[in-house]
Amino acid sequence: MYNTYTNTGTYTVTDIRKTFEGFSADFRMIATRTGKRTMTEVESFINDILIWAETKNLDYVDIALIDSNKKPIKAVRYRVDENGKANQSDRAGNNNDWQNLPNTELRAVVTFTKKWTSLTDEQRNEFLKANNFRCSWGRLDFDNSYNHLSKDDAQLYASKGYELKKENFK
Repeated sequence: MYNTYTNTGTYTVTDIRKTFEGFSADFRMIATRTGKRTMTEVESFINDILIWAETKNLDYVDIALIDSNKKPIKAVRYRVDENGKANQSDRAGNNNDWQNLPNTELRAVVTFTKKWTSLTDEQRNEFLKANNFRCSWGRLDFDNSYNHLSKDDAQLYASKGYELKKENFK
């Protein structure tokens, strides 16, 4: 017996939001376990990240625990795939190894699509203002290649072909 799948590319903003439910749950769990972000801060980050995702400006987002020398100790990356095949999400979780370590901070890092990077600074600022962004986003000030950490594939969050592929760096 053969199974076939046809991706019609019919996901909607609702599917993007549904896909990001797993990411949001993970972010809340990680923030709670590390004690490095309040839920108000996490919700503000999620708000902004969702806007970028819904407007097809998001390539991937990282949550990273970095030390006082700005060296990542642990991270998780969520890669967007707008042409995926999955319709259902894995269950969020597997974040129990995140810890509240002294002299560390929890960062959210967004990497953008060409659509965003091709905008002028003025256009980007107007977008942020028009969409009521809650966070002050700055430039990346640490190496998020995570070459010194080992990478493992983790959960897949999806709805109607819109996917977030989770990768753990330990």
